[in-house]
Amino acid sequence: MSSSDLQALYQELILDHSRHPHGFGLQEGAAASSHQVNPTCGDEVTLELHMQPGTDIVSSVRWEGHGCAISQASASLFTEMADSLTLDDLDSRIELFRTAMRSRGTIEPDEELLGDAAALGGVSKYIARVKCAMLAWVAAEHAIAQVRAA
Repeated sequence: MSSSDLQALYQELILDHSRHPHGFGLQEGAAASSHQVNPTCGDEVTLELHMQPGTDIVSSVRWEGHGCAISQASASLFTEMADSLTLDDLDSRIELFRTAMRSRGTIEPDEELLGDAAALGGVSKYIARVKCAMLAWVAAEHAIAQVRAA
């Protein structure tokens, strides 16, 4: 598969997740939640972490928000990746994603660890869009800190 074919596939995945988001809709019983806004473009997301009782394992991530296709797809892709991870594993993946997003396209996201969220790797070439892709991930960091502080 050529790199342009792969880019087209990634773009379609991003558009599909923005149109049909996974994990959309807040639910009662969250261990923590965080609301984040990207003041540059107006994207917003509220992300909830639901934990398996008595553990540090994420049972589900739920979210609501509005904004561009990148921010919405990123939140959707994040929910898929995060389910059943420990908080430490989730922290590691958030840092991997951040490193790729800051690389300006020089670091390819690790698909094995990030799953389909690796499709957002091309966003790193567009500095103005990195905040859009990072919005849900930053919300998750804040929610993780709340769970740990409780």
